[in-house]
Amino acid sequence: MTRVAAIDCGTNSIRLLVADCTVSDSASGAGAAGELVELDRRMTIVRLGQGVDKTGRLAPEALERTFAACREYAAVIEELGAERVRFVATSASRDAENREEFVQGVLAILGVEPEVISGDQEAEFSFLGATKELTGATDMEKPFLVVDIGGGSTEFVVGEEHVRAARSVDVGCVRMTERHLVVDGVVTDPPTAEQVAAMRADIEAALDLVGQTVPLTEARTLVGLAGSVTTVAGIALGLPEYDSSAIHHARVPYERVREITERMLTSTHAERAAIPVLHPGRVDVIGAGTLVLLAVMERTGAREVVVSEHDILDGIAWSIA
Repeated sequence: MTRVAAIDCGTNSIRLLVADCTVSDSASGAGAAGELVELDRRMTIVRLGQGVDKTGRLAPEALERTFAACREYAAVIEELGAERVRFVATSASRDAENREEFVQGVLAILGVEPEVISGDQEAEFSFLGATKELTGATDMEKPFLVVDIGGGSTEFVVGEEHVRAARSVDVGCVRMTERHLVVDGVVTDPPTAEQVAAMRADIEAALDLVGQTVPLTEARTLVGLAGSVTTVAGIALGLPEYDSSAIHHARVPYERVREITERMLTSTHAERAAIPVLHPGRVDVIGAGTLVLLAVMERTGAREVVVSEHDILDGIAWSIA
């Protein structure tokens, strides 16, 4: 057994998982035997990707928010005695001209250098984390299509026990919001029909690219990951507060996703903020996130999405072990 700490730093949030991981001698890949016992899992909205799509640089205030979260996580890791730590950085830090400033700041705080991974690597970790529990389920048809809707990018992975094809495209909820819904530094609230149409066109163009290498329509089970998808599940379930145990492996029908998307894109900031399951850091970007999910379901013909709380963090933890 190995006690590991996995950190996933994305465009919108930074997350930590500390777990005890046991793997068989011959274990490798998504179908390998093993057990992951969670000790601590937490998430902080830091909006590291603030303005990156426009400026190409990580903003000083975004870096400080991220470093503050790293200091908190360093204390948790030390307290729980994790033997190995892996810090993975995704879309925002891939795109930034000043990413070395980010790398050195993390190294100074946590003692490990963040690995700025490719979109394909990100997709493989997400697939491993999301499907490891599902591969033996008798009511889950294969192949799986795992869709990880992040802040800066969305990853698509098709596979059975192992990844068959993967693609990452730049249509995350933060990137789409900043590109299409921000006017003079303020998010349009609610967005106009023209803004939504432009955002939808971007998403559809990205899906065209994905379809060139990932057989989207061959998948039999759609598995959705990350905050936009889990928030949709929480709203669909009518939860009075965020409950990961209720959300994990919830199945949300296409019609509910469509209804929730329409609601998020036509409501005001105050109306969205009043939804108890919606994290304050997602109030401005949830509309874009739900639109990505809806477009994916329409493109693939999926009648429901299976929501997973286990994602890239779990995949990173398995990779350490």
